[in-house]
Amino acid sequence: MTFTVEQEALRDTVRSVLQRHAEPWKLLCDQVGVAALLIPESHGGLGASLREAQVVAEELGRALSPAPFLGSGVLATQAILETGDEEAAARLLPLLAEGAVAALAWTSAEGTWDPSRAAFTASGSVVDGHARYVLDGDIADVLLVVADTGGELGLFEVDLQQARRRHTPAMDETRRLADIELTAVQAVRIGSGDFRRGLGRTRDLACAVLAAEQAGAATRALEITISYTKQRKQFGRPIGGFQALKHRMADMYVATETARSAAYATSEPNADLPRLAAVARAYCSEAFSAVAAEMVQLHGGIAITWEHEAHRFFKRAHGTAQLFGQPHHHLRRVVPVGT
Repeated sequence: MTFTVEQEALRDTVRSVLQRHAEPWKLLCDQVGVAALLIPESHGGLGASLREAQVVAEELGRALSPAPFLGSGVLATQAILETGDEEAAARLLPLLAEGAVAALAWTSAEGTWDPSRAAFTASGSVVDGHARYVLDGDIADVLLVVADTGGELGLFEVDLQQARRRHTPAMDETRRLADIELTAVQAVRIGSGDFRRGLGRTRDLACAVLAAEQAGAATRALEITISYTKQRKQFGRPIGGFQALKHRMADMYVATETARSAAYATSEPNADLPRLAAVARAYCSEAFSAVAAEMVQLHGGIAITWEHEAHRFFKRAHGTAQLFGQPHHHLRRVVPVGT
């Protein structure tokens, strides 16, 4: 993994903003331009690469930030671009580049995130259905939905005033999820033709960015754990000096470093994004869950209290493992069942 001077500067700037501000989204958009990273310059964006988006996501993961970067700056933005609809892009993307929040409603209660299926149906310009697990859906300024038009999938923009939106309390309180319900709602289709391939590419990109976020969170969890074991004493010495705990933290270190490698492999030149995104999505989920579990174990009883941050990392690990498909779903994309 190599990073340019500009990418390292981006990392430092994002980390500084996150450390200084409890609600960083506006500053991240106004001063850093994170919402505009993946938006082409022709539509008011920065035209950056996947690698820059991953750098931002890694820092957001370290801070367990609820900033709507993944749902708006990556998932919804990429969905619009995948349609190839220049009129819609010219109308919506400049708003998103400035920090307006967009949400993509797609999956049903099963949460499969299958690019060949959608929670909504469309008859002409009328959309019906009920989507779950919509990232930032309750605070979105722009609402996009994927709907089955009877033989193909399409992307639609719906009127927020006609949508029933409800914040969904979840185990992970650092990630905003919502239910979106539409009943005979008028919508505007974005693009034409079947959106399945575009939706698949959108999911791959989101998986690659999420993997970087998970790697960042796992790395921070390890740092906090190491710091604690240097301070906590038992039998008159820091517990970090016990060989058994050293071995466990060494395993945690290997997991975090390999997770970072898997995540950033997706943004290497000429990378096979669909395959590598599936690998990163599966591996980073498992690595983060393992590190978070060890974090709780090595902190002892205090780790499960509301006052300690270890339980927040544990919940984020299990929450992110469900996004965009569970790890075993993505493993099937790499190694088909029966091989």
